[in-house]
Amino acid sequence: MSFERASIGEQSKKKEVTDRIEIIPLGGLGEFGMNCMAIRANGEMIIIDAGMGFPEESVYGVDVAVPDFSALDDYRDEISAVILTHGHEDHIGALPYFLRRFNVPVYGSAFTIALAESRLEEHELLDQVLLHRVEARDRIELDSFEIEFIRVSHSLVDCFALAITTPAGIIVHTGDYKMDETPVIGDPVDLRTLRRYGQEGVLALLSDSTNATVPGRTPSERAVIPTFEEIFAQAPGRIIVACFASSVHRQQIVLDVAQQFGRRVCVLGRSMQKSVEIADRLGYLDIPVDLLVSLDEAKRLDGDEVVFLVTGSQSEPRSVLQQMATQSYKGISIEEGDTVVLSARIIPGHERAISRLIGEIYKRGGQIFDEKRRLVHVSGHASQEDIRLMTEAVRPRYVIPIHGEYRMLYRHKEYLRRHVGLDEERVVLVENGDVIELNAERASVIDRWAIGRVFIDETEVGFEEVDDETVRERRQLAFDGVLTPVVTINERTGALEAAPEIAAHGLVGMDGDGFVRELKRIVAETVRTASAAEKRDTTLLKERIRLELKRFIQRQTGARPVITPVIVQVGCE
Repeated sequence: MSFERASIGEQSKKKEVTDRIEIIPLGGLGEFGMNCMAIRANGEMIIIDAGMGFPEESVYGVDVAVPDFSALDDYRDEISAVILTHGHEDHIGALPYFLRRFNVPVYGSAFTIALAESRLEEHELLDQVLLHRVEARDRIELDSFEIEFIRVSHSLVDCFALAITTPAGIIVHTGDYKMDETPVIGDPVDLRTLRRYGQEGVLALLSDSTNATVPGRTPSERAVIPTFEEIFAQAPGRIIVACFASSVHRQQIVLDVAQQFGRRVCVLGRSMQKSVEIADRLGYLDIPVDLLVSLDEAKRLDGDEVVFLVTGSQSEPRSVLQQMATQSYKGISIEEGDTVVLSARIIPGHERAISRLIGEIYKRGGQIFDEKRRLVHVSGHASQEDIRLMTEAVRPRYVIPIHGEYRMLYRHKEYLRRHVGLDEERVVLVENGDVIELNAERASVIDRWAIGRVFIDETEVGFEEVDDETVRERRQLAFDGVLTPVVTINERTGALEAAPEIAAHGLVGMDGDGFVRELKRIVAETVRTASAAEKRDTTLLKERIRLELKRFIQRQTGARPVITPVIVQVGCE
């Protein structure tokens, strides 16, 4: 079904429009996670979301990734606010790293801000930032922007789309959404307000593409209830339900069905406990009296009297479910007769880890249900028919697909062109770092920023950034190993005091003692022929040894190990 262009296009014929805005995605386009976008007009910039992502397994030892916010350093004085659409980690997880660099006010719903507060407290930033709680239909005014928060449905509660009035026209940012008319908690998507903006004239719609490859409508959150009832009715022993800690709709379903079948609920995992506590405190969860029990109380109940609501749906290494399946979590493990429900989608990149987790659960005698076997999870993102409803409600002049891999952005465009009747030039495909200039006459990419990512190690004692060089070295160690030549030289003359030693770990192609002897010979010859300056400066000598070994090993084996020479200087008596 096609529709008429928004009225702003007609207005532009009567009045020359000279104002323009720039939109710069910093993350979330061409990838999952790290959703972050800058919108700039008249020397003012706002940031929509600040999310983290989950690196692929090849980024060894790294827990999360965040956008490289250094790209905004030149615009430090222009940034006026961060606007949060909702509280998922891929939209707020990088907030502490952003605010440490640019301390500006943050706006979001009560639940979103509560989750953000928890994150900021972990980083010891909570007392240093200004957080504003807003409700649906609230408006805030900045110098060049006016923003209205519009209720949308998602797998999380208290989520917003944004109607952003700019000098060039109105921008609607959907956030993450689906057209759920019967959410478990809260109100459905506010199509009336979206249609009102469509009638007024919308310049551009920035629209979620995560499910743009999926035909039809995304089911309501309530669609999983019958399956949960069947599982609870048939399970002979303990039930363990793993879902995203922020899935408050799913948490309420588990609580309701557990009460229906006479089971008590034990919530395990720091993030799950925090989410339930926040949702309960803010009145989103309806928890019957005496339904929740502690772990000690749960251990004393019979198997058919308890449900564990746990973290670990993505097989995170330190999560509760992972520990229950592979060892023991505070004295409890998966046992014969247990029923495990993985009530979450698989985040791309986690498939192998989850497959291993499922195998461990089967080994221990557990029965498992995931979204491939039963309807235990529904997506929180708009499928193709949801996308059509959103686009026809907003009636934008331009659509910019956001959130998702490039194939999803492309399919979003193809669907709108074929099934909604939008012309090719009205759907603009962009990637992270593209600078899109928008006005009533055109939408085009005018520049490109170099946008990278910063890797974060989240340890028990803090949070540490991992630079690209460290990641490259870890990858090199994993593929080609490490070689450490140890050289003892005379401090005064630079001559060898002992034969070189070679320590190698994970190095391919080291066939017996002959190869090692040749490496020692090369090291000894390098020291012998080194210049006087190299013998005086151990840094220069280390680099000379490293280069000679690198050339030889590459010629012989093709490997590129990390080579770390050690120079020991000894004096003369």
